[in-house]
Amino acid sequence: MCKVKEDMNKILLLEDDVSLVDGLCYSLKKNGFEVEIVYTVKEALRLLMEMNRFDLLILDVTLPDGTGFEVCEKVRKQNVQIPIIFLTASDEEVNVIRGLDSGGDDYITKPFKLGELCSRIRALLRRVGASNGEKGTSIECGDITIDFFECCVYLKGEILELTNVEYRLLCLLVKNANRVTTRDIILNELWDDNGNFVDNNTLSVYVRRLREKVESDPSNPQHLITVRGFGYQWKEGEV
Repeated sequence: MCKVKEDMNKILLLEDDVSLVDGLCYSLKKNGFEVEIVYTVKEALRLLMEMNRFDLLILDVTLPDGTGFEVCEKVRKQNVQIPIIFLTASDEEVNVIRGLDSGGDDYITKPFKLGELCSRIRALLRRVGASNGEKGTSIECGDITIDFFECCVYLKGEILELTNVEYRLLCLLVKNANRVTTRDIILNELWDDNGNFVDNNTLSVYVRRLREKVESDPSNPQHLITVRGFGYQWKEGEV
């Protein structure tokens, strides 16, 4: 049976108010988030050298050695689209504008309700496709492992080189393992945002190419099975 693995979304919290940090950290963990706390801009920038460790940043504006705006601007200069929420004691328009202009996604004024903050976090993670079940989730199906966060596929522990269409096709079939996925569903799924579409003949080509990469004997497939008159099926088991 294919196994789905889910990791908790990890948040970096930059806040120097110790009295606020304790309650905030407790609430975030209670709501299913993993939290790492830093108290200075310097600490935050050091951790953010490994940006892919985090799914979202919560930044206080006023800190002992700088501002959250500085951290945000440096993150955006690296062209990283990680969601960022600012915490501040001031709701003056100039601060709101500065936060959003520096690349922030949301802004919440102290004191705030912890439930509201958690709701805003989940909304931002959904927006970027990083909520649990999407980002940080992988599927293991026999010798195939799909990492949805990294958009990578591993076959027997070795990375499998796939085109974008091959990757999307494999994901669709493995997610529906042991069930027939009709050609119409596949064609609709592979139609991209730019209006480029895959027709029946092209789909057959992609299926053949995918078999050559995932099957030990592509001429006698054991996993990517054609169900004549309907579509395709991914059968579990070792490749």
